[in-house]
Amino acid sequence: MDTATRIRLGFIAILWIVLCYIVVSSQPFSPRIAFVILASSIVVWVPLYKKYLKNGKRNDEPSGKN
Repeated sequence: MDTATRIRLGFIAILWIVLCYIVVSSQPFSPRIAFVILASSIVVWVPLYKKYLKNGKRNDEPSGKN
């Protein structure tokens, strides 16, 4: 993973944490809030995990074209 990707993931992590803090601090904690945080974490982190961590280094060359 290159430096630019790490910086991008860092900014996304910071933004997600700040938004979760805003949601939690704006109202009393309840199961609904826990669900919102869990659902948002799945929506944000699963695609990023699949793209950057699970697949390792991506091959930027188009497949089948030489």
